[in-house]
Amino acid sequence: MTAVLHICTTCRAGQPVAEGTACPGKALHDLLAQEAMPEGVRLRAVECLSACDHGCAVALSKPGAWSYVYGRMSAEDAPEILRGAGLYAATSDGIVPWRDRPVIFRKQSLARIPPMEA
Repeated sequence: MTAVLHICTTCRAGQPVAEGTACPGKALHDLLAQEAMPEGVRLRAVECLSACDHGCAVALSKPGAWSYVYGRMSAEDAPEILRGAGLYAATSDGIVPWRDRPVIFRKQSLARIPPMEA
């Protein structure tokens, strides 16, 4: 089952963005798009995760599993975002054991959303 790594491309990370300059969220998406995705992970740009006070925001979801929204991400976090996405994709229910999660996922979680019922 494919997990989706959503990246908010409109996140300004609480900063003004000069005309013609990519938002920090778009820059993070573009950086991740250049990387090899972990097995079972698909990258998807989205136009707002409603975490504007906590940008850059990313989310992980897949059918039948818990979903997560994480904030305060940056380009420097890209390797750990990908590592965490790979761990998430490898689960059946979306729950990665606490100690196995990247520190940024443990400390910067904004929401945990239960799976939709069938």
